[in-house]
Amino acid sequence: MRDFEKISYEQFKKDVADDRDLYDSIIIPQRDSAASVGYDLPLLSDLELAPGETAKLPTGLKARFQPDEVLLLIVRSKTGFKYNIRLCNQVGVIDSDYYNNPDNEGHLFVKVQNEDTVTHKFQRGDALVQGVFMKYLTTDNDHDFGQERRSEY
Repeated sequence: MRDFEKISYEQFKKDVADDRDLYDSIIIPQRDSAASVGYDLPLLSDLELAPGETAKLPTGLKARFQPDEVLLLIVRSKTGFKYNIRLCNQVGVIDSDYYNNPDNEGHLFVKVQNEDTVTHKFQRGDALVQGVFMKYLTTDNDHDFGQERRSEY
C-alpha cells in the first residue's frame, strides 16, 4: 500500500490550529497526469516570503509506503526556476517508519527559503513542493534491523 492521508485532528490541533474547517479542507495530493512523477503538496494557507526569509510549513499529511521505499520531498521546478525558492534541506528524505510514529504521527513538514531579491506571495492550495516515491537498494551485508531503531546523529 502507498498513499497520502490526513493526520488526525488531534495532531492537527497540536501542529497547526484548532480549526475544523481548515482541517476538513486538506487536499490529498494527486498526480496531474499519467506521466507525472511527483505528487504536489498544496499549501494549507497563504504564504508571503520576503527575501532571505524561511518558513516551516505543515502539510496536515502523512504518507504510508513499503519498507523498501522512500518518499523524497523535492521543490517543484517552477518553484525553483520562477521564484528562486528552495527547500532548506535541499531534498527531504522520508523513511517508511516515519508513518504513524509516536512523536507526530508522521506529519510531513517542509521548510522553504526565499533566495530571490523580491517578496513572493502564494495562495492556499499552491504547491511549492512535490513528493516522489522511490524504491531503494541496500548492500548485501546490510543488518537486519527488525523492529529496533537506528540511533540519531
